[in-house]
Amino acid sequence: MPLSSTRLMPTQDSGKTPTPSSVGHWMGKYPGRTLLRLAATLGGLWLASTALGLLWPKPDQVAKGDPSVDKATSLAPLPKQPIIILLVGIDSDQLNDLTNQAAPMGSANADSLMLVKVAAKQPVEVLQLPIELAVTLPGSNGMQPLASSYGRGGIALTADVIAEILGLTKGQPHRFVVIPRKALRVLVDGLGDVEVNLNAPFKHQDNAQNYSVDLQAGRQRLNGGQVEQLVRYRAGPEEESGRRQRQQWILNGLSRQLRQPNTLAKLPKLLKEFSKEVQTDLTPRELLSLTAAALSNNQFPIISELPLAPRAGEQTLRQLKASHPMPLWPQGN
Repeated sequence: MPLSSTRLMPTQDSGKTPTPSSVGHWMGKYPGRTLLRLAATLGGLWLASTALGLLWPKPDQVAKGDPSVDKATSLAPLPKQPIIILLVGIDSDQLNDLTNQAAPMGSANADSLMLVKVAAKQPVEVLQLPIELAVTLPGSNGMQPLASSYGRGGIALTADVIAEILGLTKGQPHRFVVIPRKALRVLVDGLGDVEVNLNAPFKHQDNAQNYSVDLQAGRQRLNGGQVEQLVRYRAGPEEESGRRQRQQWILNGLSRQLRQPNTLAKLPKLLKEFSKEVQTDLTPRELLSLTAAALSNNQFPIISELPLAPRAGEQTLRQLKASHPMPLWPQGN
């Protein structure tokens, strides 16, 4: 959240020592209140910088020179504490598209929602959130799918709703990344394709959305366009769980590709290109730090889903299973 600030207007320098009356004029009618406002502003800036220092080391500790091909910490210093990031995959090709060319057509919808917990030298934890989860949103009549929170209130409402559902502590998630389809293609193609093992062929043509998928079963390498096909594919309105499983295949494939020889050397440039295509409050340095932390151990991501109650008939909205202690995620938080 942006900090408020008090800007002091410059005055002409006459070379004379300010008189008490001129100082009083600058301070206003109530100088005591002015001093309190200045103190509050400076205090807010200090608290913000202190909080940032709790998560990441000072900027001057960033590694110099080219990253080592076999040492993740050469990218940037690792975060001091676990960082939780909200990832929102949207169904438009680029951030500023006037229409998503999808269904329902209009402004971008949330096609996938994930929380990612990154901590130094620990496995990355990923929680896939069901976009079909029934929630109550401000200004809405009746229950709405969780995916609607992004279209109605952007990243702020989405983060607030998810934090309430899971019982996250204040300030979580710490950061966010909104990822359109082009950004996914840039990431995959920059890494050099992703290996997956498909358990069945996927073939589908949707002329309304100008979308098609044509992938064979078996082990293979997918480029950015093919990965987009796979994660977008859905056999029907009740097949969101299958789409989440296919997203898991891609997450594991990306994790495997990130650990290939010489990948580290090209990550700074790739992440810079990726950042141009996404909306995020992560600085370039923080993004490098998170990537370094994710690669600081040899384990694949630990991927989990929220426990959902069985469907009632043909309903598309889902409910959480009852009687689960808070917070629902992450465990041990």
